Amino acid sequence: MPDPPLVPAGPDNTLDEHRLEELIIEAQTTLPVDMPGLANRCASALGLDSALVYLVDLQQQLLIPLDEALEPLPVDGSLAGWAYRTVSPRVADADEGLIIWVPLIDGAERLGVLAVRTGSLDGVRLRRSRILAYLFAMLITSKRAYSDWLAARTRTSVMQLPTEMLRAFLPSHTIGSSRCVSTAVLEPAYDVAGDAFDHSVVKDILHTMILDSMGHDLNAGLTTSVAMAAARNARRGGGDLADIVRAVDEALAQWLPDHFCTGVLCRLDARTGELCWANCGHPPPLLIRAGRVLDGALNSPPQPPIGLGPLAPVPREVHETKLEPGDCVLLYTDGVVEARDAEGAEFGLDRFTDFIIRSSAAGQRPAEVLRLLIHAILDYQRNQLRDDATILLFEWRPQCQ
Repeated sequence: MPDPPLVPAGPDNTLDEHRLEELIIEAQTTLPVDMPGLANRCASALGLDSALVYLVDLQQQLLIPLDEALEPLPVDGSLAGWAYRTVSPRVADADEGLIIWVPLIDGAERLGVLAVRTGSLDGVRLRRSRILAYLFAMLITSKRAYSDWLAARTRTSVMQLPTEMLRAFLPSHTIGSSRCVSTAVLEPAYDVAGDAFDHSVVKDILHTMILDSMGHDLNAGLTTSVAMAAARNARRGGGDLADIVRAVDEALAQWLPDHFCTGVLCRLDARTGELCWANCGHPPPLLIRAGRVLDGALNSPPQPPIGLGPLAPVPREVHETKLEPGDCVLLYTDGVVEARDAEGAEFGLDRFTDFIIRSSAAGQRPAEVLRLLIHAILDYQRNQLRDDATILLFEWRPQCQ
């Protein structure tokens, strides 16, 4: 939405800088459970009436208030959800004033929304509402790493132990830079064990990975966790893609010799568009260009699953290609396309890619495309997935720099 006209500061919108400084200092030691009160005090210091934080739940279906006395709001079918889905502010009439729904964003990841109440709206109040949202997005991101209360607030069901262990290793669902963005979803949210994803931006290099461990128990979660740790260790040590794959192979062979997983590991140079990938017994990545899938563009000769590499007669192969601006690459596990409806018909690869192409063409952001897609897959199989379903989508967009 465009900013309302900028008006000179008056008595109603004077900024209390000293009070705001005190509150920012206070925020460093504020417990997450006390954040609703802090949000209101910060809003007051900015000349606003009040503010309330809503965080999205694990399945991105509900926006859950940090005030435990209030009820969640649906992501689909509410003004708050509209702000979350579109990453744009939304203004609504309220008793004796207005509510500005402002998205809470950490870098490229959507955290939820901030409900700001104000008696009237102008450019100053809208800008300060955004400033407040930026502040609380950073606070939430810094505190949720150690806060069990914040983790519990965004859950709507009991999480199984293998899933708890695995989710401790997962990164943010969406990351990005001015040249690229990567986003992922994973279901079922509370009972997944074998699937995992990882992505990281190192300067201008985007690393992505998707894994599918055999089984659906604690051992499966342990296998993918060891694989992710080995990949990160090699990556942070400066290893190239071949080094990373080798490190994961050796880690599983050493620590879990009877376990293995399939996976795809990618490395994108966001300056040049050079893409390297290694496919270890997994469904091949898909390349979407100009609204269509390029059949077989990222196919490669079969290689054994990760963990069996040291036993293979030939070394791992890393493949290369050059992306074009706007290209998207899809990584997925077989639970995505093998979901079945009541008659036993598979969701299928064509339906999967068509959904992404149509949603992207409609102007949906990558994270929203995957949110809608995973819900469509859940609906298709009546919320009873027979296997874990994980999708990772990354896009090269150098024209955005």
